[in-house]
Amino acid sequence: MASLRCFLRSGKNAASAALRREFHRTQPAAVQVTVRDALNQAMDEELERDERVFLLGEEVAQYDGAYKISRGLWKKYGDKRIIDTPITEMGFAGIAVGAAMAGLRPICEFMTFNFSMQAIDQVINSAAKTYYMSAGFQSVPIVFRGPNGASAGVAAQHSQCFAAWYGHCPGLKVVSPWSAEDAKGLLKSAIRDDNPVVFLENELMYGVAFDMSEESQSKDFLIPIGKAKVERPGNHITVVSHSRMVTLCLDAAAVLAKEGIECEVINMRSIRPLDTDTIETSIMKTNHLITVEGGWPQFGVGAEVLARIMEGPAFNFLDAPAVRVTGVDIPMPYAKILEDNSIPQIKDIIFSIKKTLNV
Repeated sequence: MASLRCFLRSGKNAASAALRREFHRTQPAAVQVTVRDALNQAMDEELERDERVFLLGEEVAQYDGAYKISRGLWKKYGDKRIIDTPITEMGFAGIAVGAAMAGLRPICEFMTFNFSMQAIDQVINSAAKTYYMSAGFQSVPIVFRGPNGASAGVAAQHSQCFAAWYGHCPGLKVVSPWSAEDAKGLLKSAIRDDNPVVFLENELMYGVAFDMSEESQSKDFLIPIGKAKVERPGNHITVVSHSRMVTLCLDAAAVLAKEGIECEVINMRSIRPLDTDTIETSIMKTNHLITVEGGWPQFGVGAEVLARIMEGPAFNFLDAPAVRVTGVDIPMPYAKILEDNSIPQIKDIIFSIKKTLNV
C-alpha cells in the first residue's frame, strides 16, 4: 500500500512539473486595449515617472476629459497636476508653453484640434520657434494633444485635419497614431521629448480595441518618433496612410487580396519627421504608390509624400504615376450622405489601386 502511495505521489509530482514546464514555454497572450485606455496608460505612467509632467485643458480633471482620456488621473494626482482650465485656448496654451520654458513638461489638451486655431500663435511662434531663436539655449518640452480630423456629424468647424498645417512648420514634431500600441508608445516618447510635439489623435479611434503585445504593456515601452511601420506586407502596390485611414487601407487590402492583389500598407505614425526611407524601400519592391488621407488635397500630407518620392531615388522604380486619395476640397458638410462622400471610403481606395495597377 505504501509503495502504491509513493507511486501515485511521484506520478502527481511528475505531472505538475510537466505542466510547469509547459506554462513557462507558452508565450503570454496579447491583451486587447482601446486607444482611449492606451493614451490614459501612457499619461498615467509618465505622470508617475516624472513629477514635472502635468496635464491641463478643458474638462480634463473633475469630468475625466471630454472623451474620458484622462479618466481617474485627477483623483490620483490632484489639482496641481491635472488642471481644469477656462474655455480659452490662447490662455491655457500660453500658460503651458511658459511652464515648459520654466522646466516643466506640460501636456496641453485641445478638446479638438480645430480649437487649436485659437492658440496657433502660442503653438507656432512661442513653442516651435523658441529653440532656434535662442540658439539652442531654451527648449520647450511640451505636448499638444487632442482629436484631429473628421469625426461624425460635427460639420465644418469640428472636422478638419491639421496634419499638413503643423507638419509644415519647422521646430515641431508631429505624430499621428493609429493603433493602441502607436498611441501609448508615441505619447510616452512625445512627453519625454525636449521639443514641442503635436499629437494628433482621432475621435473615432478612441473606442477601437487592438491587441497589445507583452512588450508594449511595459512602462518602458517607447516608439521612436519619425519611424513608420509596415502594417501589411505586399508586393504589388505601396499604400501609405496615417491615423484612421490606415484601417480603411487594411480593409481595402483584404478585399483586393481575394483578387490576387497584394498591397503593402504603411502606417506613417509620424508626419514630421517623415520616414521617407521606409516608403522608398517599399516602392522599390512594389513599383507602385498611392497615399490615403482624410485631409484636403491641396498642399496635403500625400502631396508631400509624392514630392519626396519624385525627388528621390525611388522615383525611377515607379511603373505608373503615384496617386493621392484625399478628402474632398470643401468644408465638411453636416448631412451624413454628403459627409460620407467628402472623406475617402474603402471603395475609393480600391478604385485608385486598380486604376494605378491598370486592372
